[in-house]
Amino acid sequence: MQLTEIFYSLQGESTFAGLPCIFIRTAGCNLRCKYCDTTYSYQEGYSLSVEQIINEIKKYDPIKLVEVTGGEPLLQDDIYELFDTLHKLGYKILLETNGSVFLNRVQDFVTKIVDVKAPGSGFEDSFLQENLDYLRKDKDQIKFVISDRFDYTWSKNFIENNKLQDHKVLFSLVLSSLQPRQLAEWIIEDKLPVRLQLQLHKYIWEKDQRGV
Repeated sequence: MQLTEIFYSLQGESTFAGLPCIFIRTAGCNLRCKYCDTTYSYQEGYSLSVEQIINEIKKYDPIKLVEVTGGEPLLQDDIYELFDTLHKLGYKILLETNGSVFLNRVQDFVTKIVDVKAPGSGFEDSFLQENLDYLRKDKDQIKFVISDRFDYTWSKNFIENNKLQDHKVLFSLVLSSLQPRQLAEWIIEDKLPVRLQLQLHKYIWEKDQRGV
């Protein structure tokens, strides 16, 4: 598999925010979002086998929460073997994926955190509508990254049009263009059933620091 980095930190996002977590960041992405904060993952990276990856993350025992992120992890066929191996070893697996690759092969034991790209990303047409069929209300999570009021309204309409009110929906923000208080006030005003998430690692460490 082509990787960018493996590191251990606190989970900064999703409903698992604040928990110690091992991160496996794959290399390569099929999108180029305007606000991307991991552009270094576009490069080819370095190669490790599934067995070598497991040996690396075992250094962080007894931590059993793992997030596989990118780049876009689902571009690599070996990812499903990695999921199987992690599961057999008792790891709780989170997958962060950009929504543009079919989810039909992702195993049921994986918690999917799926982006729906709003217009501010430059890739609002990238989400595969069929992927909604593979999202479970009680387990998987849908994430919108909000740049401005237009993104917020677009995301709100997407939720309503696709009847996602009962799903676990996350609203994140592009910190360089939108303040948390503003997004919070919009959510409160509209009584929107979503979770506001802040990227904790950007508040604890430097916002561009790697490996956290």
